[in-house]
Amino acid sequence: MPNSSRGSQPQKPDLTSIRFVEVTQETRDRFEDLFEQPGAPKYCWCMTWRHSSREHIGNDEKKRMMMARIGAGTPVGVVAELDGKPVGWCSVAPRETYRKLSKQQDDSETGIWSIVCFYVPRVLRGRGLASALLDAAIDHAFSKGARVIEAYPVDEAAPSYRFMGFRDMFVARGFHEIGTAGTRRHIMRLDR
Repeated sequence: MPNSSRGSQPQKPDLTSIRFVEVTQETRDRFEDLFEQPGAPKYCWCMTWRHSSREHIGNDEKKRMMMARIGAGTPVGVVAELDGKPVGWCSVAPRETYRKLSKQQDDSETGIWSIVCFYVPRVLRGRGLASALLDAAIDHAFSKGARVIEAYPVDEAAPSYRFMGFRDMFVARGFHEIGTAGTRRHIMRLDR
């Protein structure tokens, strides 16, 4: 890999060698290893859209809560691995496993899986890993019985919620907008 300090861009990773792994009780160590890396979102442990209490909880408690979900067999998402090391994350799970994601959410709908966040380490951003994670999340959700996949991305210029992905990435895969959640998030769906 070229030295980026001399102005050259690091090479794109070979996406054909990336492997995607569902996080389960047997594979949760990969998720844990990823979130323990420097710069990883260990401040949330992907509990932001899962924890419904307004009370502040610490990072260790968030990790404990996530590990309990995984241990109970609750779907939580997929990890990307490159050369056997975890390098990315996408939270994709049945919508009912999250707290309410928009005011217009109809909880009587069934078969909906939601994609609520991505984590790609800074050094790998802008190289297609988020798109590859999205493709893997779509395949995963449909293989697990999703009828509809819902996501809540933002426009690329948005100052917040960028971890939820960018709208154009979803449009390119056939998602269509059905509304908004707040002032920045688009509610988008992909039907089977």
